[in-house]
Amino acid sequence: MAPRLLVGDAAFHCQQAVEKALKAFLTWHDRPFRKTHDLVEIGAECVAIDATLEPHLRATAPLTEYAWRYRYPGEPSEPAESEVRQALDRARAVVALVLGRVPAQAHP
Repeated sequence: MAPRLLVGDAAFHCQQAVEKALKAFLTWHDRPFRKTHDLVEIGAECVAIDATLEPHLRATAPLTEYAWRYRYPGEPSEPAESEVRQALDRARAVVALVLGRVPAQAHP
């Protein structure tokens, strides 16, 4: 894992990976979305398209706060390394799920 100093940054990037994957899914399906970092809101839009995503996205809802909580240096606390590892596992799972639901030509 990254040095202790970087776990907040790692948490932020886990949230961003989920957010961008979900927004890519919505974009692929020509669904508009508003500017937000709220994974519950974005996830609900995705579930309206594919209900099988719901249990996976529910598990990522707590990552929403990582968009802001640990974003700036000097924050009073940092997430535990185990918490960030779990967030990384969830982010990887969501990215894989989205990639599995869009054609290969849409893959990075």
